[in-house]
Amino acid sequence: MDDSFFRTGSVVSITVLCYIVGMVIKASPCDNRFIPIACGITGSLLGLLALYTGMPDFPAGDPITAAAIGAVSGLAATGVDQSRKQLASKP
Repeated sequence: MDDSFFRTGSVVSITVLCYIVGMVIKASPCDNRFIPIACGITGSLLGLLALYTGMPDFPAGDPITAAAIGAVSGLAATGVDQSRKQLASKP
C-alpha cells in the first residue's frame, strides 16, 4: 500500500502558513489583488525550505518539484478563503 496520502502534513502546513500571509496582507493597506501572488511566492519559498531542511514527510525530491508543490499549496490557501466566503454568503 502506498503511504503517500498519509505524508501530506507538510503540504497542509504550507497551505496554512500561506493562508496566514494572505490574511496579514488583507489586513494591511496593500491592494487585495496581490494576495494570490504573495501566497504563491511564499508557498514556493516554503516548499524549497522544506526540501533543503530535510523535512522527512515532504513529497518532493528536487527543487523544481518542491517549488511547484509549495506554489500550488500557497494558491490553495487563496482558494480556501474564496470557498469560505462563497459558502458564508449563500442562504
